[in-house]
Amino acid sequence: MKNASLILNVILTIAVAVLYYLHFKDKQPEAAPATKTSTEAKGKSIVYVNVDSLLTKYEYFKDTQKVLESKRFQLENDLAAKGRNLQNKVAFFQQRAATMTQEQGRATEASLQKEQQDILAYRERAAQNLAVEEQSKNKELYDQIYDYLKKINAQNKYEFVLGYTKGGGILFADPSADQTKTILDGLNKEYQTKETKPKK
Repeated sequence: MKNASLILNVILTIAVAVLYYLHFKDKQPEAAPATKTSTEAKGKSIVYVNVDSLLTKYEYFKDTQKVLESKRFQLENDLAAKGRNLQNKVAFFQQRAATMTQEQGRATEASLQKEQQDILAYRERAAQNLAVEEQSKNKELYDQIYDYLKKINAQNKYEFVLGYTKGGGILFADPSADQTKTILDGLNKEYQTKETKPKK
């Protein structure tokens, strides 16, 4: 969870930087009107989202975590079953070792060592595949959040959408700038719409 929170913080920081760039890239500097007050200049252009709430309440993230957790659990079960099977073969070999010829013993031992190496290689491949899938899901998460923020920014004109985590880089966040619920509701609504659409 802490790792996912850190990843989402980085993702939200990048999203903020891109939104800032998109917001200002086509604008030419203008002279500020003399009548503009300091409160008008500030406005509500900087808002934040509570990252922990986003992670615990965004349905896409929860569904993704369930899928990944299920795959981790399956992998652990597969490895445990392969490990038990190998242990049984080793125990059987040890019981019969005295009745085997030297050549049979060496061949069986080599076969067991190869099986052990195959299990280790399988574990390594499966862990790498799971890590790649997790990265892919984190990218999808980032893309969904970024696309949604970009879309709503057409109406709200936020300069920054910060990712806030208690104990993180932001020491204080005014609750009036908290857009977590609004953004979370919008993200969940979009996700539910995508999920209920018939798949082709």
